[in-house]
Amino acid sequence: MALSKATQPRSIFKKRSANPVPASAASYLSALSQADASARARSLSTTSTPALSLSSSITSSSEDTILHEHESDLALSSNQDGLLLPLRPPTSEQVFTTVHTEFGHCAEEAYRTTSQNPAGQPLEAHVEQDPPYYILLSTYISYLILIVLGHVRDFVGKRLSPASYKHLMPRGGYAPLNSDFDSFYTRRLKTRMDECFSQPVTGVAGRTILLLDRLSPDYNHTQLFTGTLTRALNISSYNYLGFAQARGGCADAVAESIKRYGISSLGSRLEGGASDLQGVTEGLVAKFVGMEDALISSMGFATNSTYIPALVSKGCLVISDELNHASIRFGVRISGAHVRMFKHNDMGSLEGLLKEVISQGQPKTHRPWKKILVIVEGLYSMEGTLVNLPAIVELKKKYKFYLFVDEAHSIGALGPHGRGVADYFAVPPRSIDVLMGTFTKSFGAAGGYIAGSKALIDRLRVDGHSGAYAETMAPAVLVQVLSSMASIMGVREDEDAQSYQHPGPAPSASLPPWLSLPPSLSSGTEGQTRLRRLAFNARYLHSGLQKLGFITYGHPASPIVPLLLFNPGKMNMFHRLMKQRQTPIVVVVVAYPATPLVTSRVRFCVSASHTKEDVDVVLRACDEIGDVLDLKHGLGQRERWDIEEVILRAVELGTGRV
Repeated sequence: MALSKATQPRSIFKKRSANPVPASAASYLSALSQADASARARSLSTTSTPALSLSSSITSSSEDTILHEHESDLALSSNQDGLLLPLRPPTSEQVFTTVHTEFGHCAEEAYRTTSQNPAGQPLEAHVEQDPPYYILLSTYISYLILIVLGHVRDFVGKRLSPASYKHLMPRGGYAPLNSDFDSFYTRRLKTRMDECFSQPVTGVAGRTILLLDRLSPDYNHTQLFTGTLTRALNISSYNYLGFAQARGGCADAVAESIKRYGISSLGSRLEGGASDLQGVTEGLVAKFVGMEDALISSMGFATNSTYIPALVSKGCLVISDELNHASIRFGVRISGAHVRMFKHNDMGSLEGLLKEVISQGQPKTHRPWKKILVIVEGLYSMEGTLVNLPAIVELKKKYKFYLFVDEAHSIGALGPHGRGVADYFAVPPRSIDVLMGTFTKSFGAAGGYIAGSKALIDRLRVDGHSGAYAETMAPAVLVQVLSSMASIMGVREDEDAQSYQHPGPAPSASLPPWLSLPPSLSSGTEGQTRLRRLAFNARYLHSGLQKLGFITYGHPASPIVPLLLFNPGKMNMFHRLMKQRQTPIVVVVVAYPATPLVTSRVRFCVSASHTKEDVDVVLRACDEIGDVLDLKHGLGQRERWDIEEVILRAVELGTGRV
């Protein structure tokens, strides 16, 4: 509900105590929806992008219509997908070619900032805030109740309804494929709150997305689709730069590639047969990240799991951050190398471990290690924290180990030029031995890459399993990578592809000769705008949530903003309350085993396609729902801001001046 800056913020709990207590959770949902609608009606303002309308649900027979932008539209009007056109066109003179549902139009230059670590300033250590003891106690009790009830149901069910458990019991001389103990968490805990984990969607995962409405009559064991769709604000996709678009210069380039090569990966040859389309993409990737050479793989997970075994083997040591991704853990496990872990982003822990393993050597024999490889991530997807790259590079110079940086989430999303965590900290990329990244996030494509020296990449082409056994990437996917990457870099008219200087624009000779991008993309201006919009949105949401009193994790520059929920009962409720608002919002809730048992969280993923008004909608929703679910434990009452002050001072929060 709208609050003036002068008035004291009113808690929904206080409002509840003055009125009769609602009889059910449905009453809460209805009351929140009505309060949200009345607040938006009182505070309706002209924005540079359309808001979602009151009627969010549409029938499946209605087409997901595309909203055409006309700068002459001065009146408020709506269309079939439930979106409203702006009251007046944006003040910018630029002509938008994308649709509002995919990329929100925002021409306000104040809502921009640069993603860059201040020169000479060390990375501040992330300090995790602890909630009050009653929150932790209630969380443990909630899980204890679920576990006890689950075991009781299993004990009784095996005797009264054995047919329901036959797939978990030995029968006909065969052991069960799935143990009832191993599947207990999935069956008795996760399934009961599956609604917030696996929301089916359709269409482009842009600024908004269409949800397939469903219900469950049996506690999520089965899901029934209602036949309706809901258009929701999408704050849950890794669409960091907003390249998940069905229209625009990149989409046109992909369409042209399909006309030339088809949809399979068999005929991906450039005109004249001079070079392979995949080779051109690998060359541009190497220029983008500032390395000598690169190779690409058709799957991001497989990039780590199949190329790490080609880097290390028995007699080698891998030192891994304790929060590294599962693909890294799997790749290290099958490599046969010895592995040690250090505390997340703790340079003291890493240096102490380096001293120990170098002095002790291999177990039993104490021979020197063949090689030592330290593996870290640029941006940790569950925590939103950044690697302390400058400190690790200094340790690398001192202890002479090899460094592998997984930039799946940081490439394209961090740095003034979008070149990842090395760009953000102004660290020369060639001071890192191996750079890995994916195309599924910032570039709106698929697959992954490994970049390094030419000698290293040539060796990985021979020894890596993906090169020999995996399918090559389809031409359309390669062109999406080329066009989006060139849009970030900008293109200069130069026939000499070898004259590239990092992190400058891409030489035109490094792209297919038929690939033509619109001037706004080829000049790099739109790519820079996307980078600066993403940086502002990330800082604004992160700082805004903290000022409202929530416990959040991560670095302010991270486009991943985790908000701590703790109690398992609050996960489903948060998901439902966000989706039930006048402007439906779809979020990702993360719980064990992806996180520790008691630190379940909602993970907001910010995009350049979001406008400042979209972030306002998310902050207003979190402010109201946070009061209902008792989630504000981050700051003292006197240090908090009310929602109106947060929105009023958005530019200060989004540019880091607060």
